[in-house]
Amino acid sequence: MSTHTMAHIKHTRIQRFAISASLVFILLISLSVKKAVYTPPRPITAGFEPVVVQEEEVIDESLVKKIERYFQRRHDRRVFNGAVLFAEQGKIVYKGAFGYGDIRGKRDKLTTQTPFQLASVTKPMTSTAVLMLQDWGYLSVKDSIQKFIPKFPYSGVTIEHLLIQKSGLPEYLYFSDTHWEDWSKTITNDDVLCLMEVHEPNRYYRPNYRYNYVNTNYMLLASIIERASGETYSDFMKKYIFEPLGMHDAFVYQKDAESLPTTLGHDKRRRKISDSHYNGVVGDKGIYASVEDLFRFDQSFYDNALLCPETAELAFTPAHRRLYAHDNYGMGWRINTQRDGNRIVHHTGWWKGYTSYFIRMPYSEKTVIVLTNCLRGGFLSTRELRGLLNE
Repeated sequence: MSTHTMAHIKHTRIQRFAISASLVFILLISLSVKKAVYTPPRPITAGFEPVVVQEEEVIDESLVKKIERYFQRRHDRRVFNGAVLFAEQGKIVYKGAFGYGDIRGKRDKLTTQTPFQLASVTKPMTSTAVLMLQDWGYLSVKDSIQKFIPKFPYSGVTIEHLLIQKSGLPEYLYFSDTHWEDWSKTITNDDVLCLMEVHEPNRYYRPNYRYNYVNTNYMLLASIIERASGETYSDFMKKYIFEPLGMHDAFVYQKDAESLPTTLGHDKRRRKISDSHYNGVVGDKGIYASVEDLFRFDQSFYDNALLCPETAELAFTPAHRRLYAHDNYGMGWRINTQRDGNRIVHHTGWWKGYTSYFIRMPYSEKTVIVLTNCLRGGFLSTRELRGLLNE
């Protein structure tokens, strides 16, 4: 064997050894590096510290007495049974509770941590959840309903139309009365969608034509939240709104589910109102929360805990040119624009013996929250309630 041949063989062995060593090195490196896994955008609530409810701090003793006297007198006349909270600049001016969860039985004495059915005050929370999903990139308010509910029978309706009450869709509480035959059976969001698909009740208006407040819009938004997030409406609200904000008494109630109300709705004669078969439908109603829970939700908008500031501003912007400035609607909020340009953003609600008032005055950082579980005494004036805080 020539010297040249031996040198060639030696060179070849060195090359093979080098290649083998490189492969072993690459294999070891690949084993030590964690495989990249796609993760969805991290919700901005993930690192949020729960809002701490401040202890009652007397700002004006005469103001406190005025608020307490107003509700105590009504309670003494048996025309108010509920809980209230008034706040200014992040501090609670007054909080109190009057009466019982079961009025005639005088059971379950109310506190400021007692959950009430919020009725339509659920809608601002539903809209907030939808806008959070937009901030995270899971949907756009410009998306059509069919993107998330392919068999939805009405064309031209977007998420934005639902939010601002401009879809033109029929009221599910009305057409379900006709098409849901067994009222002993609880109706759910999916059942309502099925009724719409099968019967296609007539629209009230074409989409984007005019403002028309219907509960159908917010029932549909709850269903879209479920499809966009992959979680139930109840789980989404708990995981991304209630728990991050420290809303410990809040939950989504659904008839026939595990959640149970701790208060009962009462009629004008203070008789208990039976649970409704419609209490399986959520998004338009269905959230139970205390006045302290709502205060935490209120404060989240000053901390930008749930929404980007620009998104929150969009929610608080009047969306209807043909409505009055003092009586307009944004994305889940009623808007009262005063003559000086300041906006009061609020919502009220009524459902099966419960009445709710949630009034926010961002320009002065004042908040009024009143929750009741008896219709006796009628509805309270939102202007009168604001007046208790000298607004």
